[in-house]
Amino acid sequence: MLTTVPADPHDNGPHLRVVQAEDADVLGAGRAPGRLKTAWTAADLMAMEFPPPRWAVPGILCEGVSLLCGPPKVGKSWLSLALGLAVASGGRAFDSIPVEGGPVLYLALEDTPRRLQSRIGTVLAGQPAPAALTLATSCPPLTQGGDEAIGNWLDRNRNARMVIIDVFAKIRGTSAPGASAYDADYTAVSRIKKVADHYGVAVLMVHHIRKAGTEDFLEAVSGTNGIAGAADATLVLKRPRGEADGVLHVTGRDVDEAEYALAFQPASGAWTMLDGPAGDHAMGETRATIVRWLRGNPGSSPKVIAEKTGIKPDLVKKTLQRMLGAGQVAADAGGRYRLPGAAGDTHAEGVPGVPGVPGPPVTSENATSSRGHLGDTLPVLPSDGGAAL
Repeated sequence: MLTTVPADPHDNGPHLRVVQAEDADVLGAGRAPGRLKTAWTAADLMAMEFPPPRWAVPGILCEGVSLLCGPPKVGKSWLSLALGLAVASGGRAFDSIPVEGGPVLYLALEDTPRRLQSRIGTVLAGQPAPAALTLATSCPPLTQGGDEAIGNWLDRNRNARMVIIDVFAKIRGTSAPGASAYDADYTAVSRIKKVADHYGVAVLMVHHIRKAGTEDFLEAVSGTNGIAGAADATLVLKRPRGEADGVLHVTGRDVDEAEYALAFQPASGAWTMLDGPAGDHAMGETRATIVRWLRGNPGSSPKVIAEKTGIKPDLVKKTLQRMLGAGQVAADAGGRYRLPGAAGDTHAEGVPGVPGVPGPPVTSENATSSRGHLGDTLPVLPSDGGAAL
């Protein structure tokens, strides 16, 4: 069994350790999960009633495994810690999305208690720390009982909302001898996915991206395609060095593909969601101002844009020509401008918001409830003692 233990004065802080099976009753052993059914006839499957997916952050983080990727020092740990605090306290994710509160496990595998305390204090800014957030700075690799440790913590926290692993490389474990790089990556993510699927909980794993630039944000995920392929969703955070604004690219099986404009506040360690599409914040201020005006006022002339935005007329004309060449605006024969795709519209081009949470799937009066997913089952743990956080 594994459990958190008090920090030694000379150690880095709370961590997980192996304990003897006879200590199970005292430390709280988790129940060995039973096997889930993984095959049905089509008729039986359509007659089943499944509960709707559980969302840690509606529209962005659903149950299952999500990767949070980004280059070093971009702010991934700040973002994941803020999400953990928001979910544990039932606050607002990204300072804008209300979330349901509940227990959260945060594995801060590259941090010390002192650094965690400092960062939590910065994010909370005087607010009380949520007791529902459990932190640990050490955990065995998944191949050496780490998945069982997480599973047993979830057994004792059945209403848990999220598990955060920062970082994936610290917990993935060694690959099987002779396995290809793709198979090794896929298998590593699949181990924690079995836990996420069994308990119907959102698991957010922090990971890195490649150094080489790529237009496809999924191709930027470090490692082979097996990592992103095995995960249920991938989130890639990009922020130009030295700039506050960033973009969170999101795609997944239960999550609509979208981009969100975020701003990082170093003083508070907070990532906040900005209004409007991410593209508005990735361009210069002059272009962004013009785009915001055209979104609400398609068919405007350069003169009107200059009058209403306060931008000098000559600058408006030059900028519109450049934007026209870049495909950021469109113009009619009369020299009136609009955003691409808004031709003939009399209303503003829609601003993408947080994707809606999917509704419950097909149900039947004769159905039986199950939280299981199509796929592998979580291995049955030995009855003589398992792993617990």
